[in-house]
Amino acid sequence: MRLFHHLPCGERQAGRLSHCGGFTMVEIAIALAVIGFALVAIIGVLPSGLEVQKDNREETIINQDAAYFMDALRNGARGADDLTNYVYEIRRYVQDYNASTNPVGGTVTYLYNQITSTRDGVTMSPEFPLTNGFRIIGLLGTPKYIPQAGGFQSNHVVAYVRALSGPASEKIPQRDTNVQALAFSYRFISEVVSMPLPTPDLSSPFTNTPYARHLRANLNEVRLLFRWPMFANGQTGNGRQVFRSQVSGRLTSTNDAGQTLYFFEPTTFVNADVP
Repeated sequence: MRLFHHLPCGERQAGRLSHCGGFTMVEIAIALAVIGFALVAIIGVLPSGLEVQKDNREETIINQDAAYFMDALRNGARGADDLTNYVYEIRRYVQDYNASTNPVGGTVTYLYNQITSTRDGVTMSPEFPLTNGFRIIGLLGTPKYIPQAGGFQSNHVVAYVRALSGPASEKIPQRDTNVQALAFSYRFISEVVSMPLPTPDLSSPFTNTPYARHLRANLNEVRLLFRWPMFANGQTGNGRQVFRSQVSGRLTSTNDAGQTLYFFEPTTFVNADVP
C-alpha cells in the first residue's frame, strides 16, 4: 500500500503542480468592497437611530412630568416643595382689557425665580422668590381670564423647568452649574380656563337651567402646552405637546407676601348666582 503525503504549495510531483487552498486578490478586493458598502450604510443609519432614541427619551420624560404637574394642579397641591429643585423660573405676562375687549395699556411682565443678584455691591433677592412648592403651584394655577371692573385681565403664565425625570446624575444634590446647564430642560404654558357663564339671550333652554349654571361655576379646563428642548439662548426646539384635563371644584385664591395664588379645591363646590 502506497502512502501519500501533502507537498508544500508550488512543489512539483510527477510533472504536476500541487493544489493550494486560499483567496485570490480579486476575491479579497470584492469582499472588501462589499464590507465597505455595508459599513457606509450602517454608519449612515446610525445617526438617525440615535436621533429617534433621543426623541423617544424626551417624549417619555415630558409625558411623566406632565402627569405630575397636571395631578398637582388638579388637586391644589400645597406641599410639593421638591419642585424648587426643578422649576427655576416662572414668567407671567399680564394684559388688561376693557368691556369691548380692547387692550388697555401695555403688557406687564412679572418674573419669579430663585436668583439672588448683586448690584452696586448690594445683594438683592427676588421680590417673590420660588422658595416652596406652594408658590409654584399657586402661580401655575392663575386663571387665564380674571374679571375686573370695566373689563377683564388676561394672564399668560410660562414655567421654565429642568426635567423631573431622567438620569440621576442631573438631579439634586448635583450642584455643578455645567451639568445643570446641559440637563434636559423645557418650558410649558399653564392655562386655567373657567367654563363661560350662560348669557340671557341664548335660545337653548338647557343653558339657563340651575344645573347648567352650577356646572359652569364649578368646572374648569387645565391646559399645559410643553415645548422642548430648551436651548441656552432661551429658544426651544421642535418638540410640542398639549395636555388637557377638566377639573370640577372651586378655584380659590389666597395671598402670600402680596402675591395672589390660586388653588383648586376638588371636593368643594359653590352655588352659582341665579340670573
